[in-house]
Amino acid sequence: MSIVVVGSVAFDDVTSPSGSVKNILGGAATYFALAASYFTQVRVVAVVGDDFGPEQERVFREHRIDTRGIERAQGKTFRWGGTYSDNLNEAKTNFTDLNVFQTFQPRIPTEYEDTEFLFLANIQPTLQADVRRKMNGVRLTGCDTMNYWIKGTPTELAATLKLVDVLLINDTETKMLAHESNLPRAAQKVLAMGPKALVIKHGEYGATIFFREGAFGIGHHPFRAPALPIEEVKDPTGAGDSFAGGFMGYLAAQQEINREVLKRALFYGGVMGSFAVERFGTERLQGLTRDEIEARFQVFRELTHLE
Repeated sequence: MSIVVVGSVAFDDVTSPSGSVKNILGGAATYFALAASYFTQVRVVAVVGDDFGPEQERVFREHRIDTRGIERAQGKTFRWGGTYSDNLNEAKTNFTDLNVFQTFQPRIPTEYEDTEFLFLANIQPTLQADVRRKMNGVRLTGCDTMNYWIKGTPTELAATLKLVDVLLINDTETKMLAHESNLPRAAQKVLAMGPKALVIKHGEYGATIFFREGAFGIGHHPFRAPALPIEEVKDPTGAGDSFAGGFMGYLAAQQEINREVLKRALFYGGVMGSFAVERFGTERLQGLTRDEIEARFQVFRELTHLE
């Protein structure tokens, strides 16, 4: 089965304790698409500028990612620059140049209309809602957002959350969205806003999935998946998007979606996020094999005694 991701394709400048790189391929949709491509057919809806050339196109093509939904516009591609200090959980943003992304209006190619899975990466909530309504035949919709939209567009975000099945955000965003400092209570408040499941990413400490009562089968207990200890984190940029790609990509490859499948998807999300941080940009995701992914998944299973 296939999955459509709607989000950003970008060029990044990244500095971390491991070094510094400029003009590397990034963006939420890029990380997501590469991670998900190891599990299922991926289709991308995004916008790029004149500076997006054959070298960047090749990255998508080599992973058989469908780029018919990537619009070419006059101007420069979205650019972001950030610096990580010893605290690798947070980047200091040096610049954000939206460029052609500033006027991005997602257009869904007719060839994408039969897609069963949809992921709304971190873009303006109204655009997310528009895409979801246009693709009203999808089987499952995942969604990401960030503090900028939670603070700045709460009404629009609330409307979007009513349309999605699984929301993937971090601890801080969950508490901010719910106006609640206790995480389990915050999770329940977010689920009451619409999603059937909430995946809370804890960075280097793994992820937890909370279920709305009665959604995806019987039971109401949350499930926690750990993170793998990584010896050297070179670049945390895109780790969350890679997690989402592994999580949603695995789901899109399954015949049935239930709580056990969603729990297992958490581990594949963790696997893809752990690979992403080992190199700058998308380099590690570009060169993976499915055998490497399964070997790391086995390590997760042994850590947690997952059946």
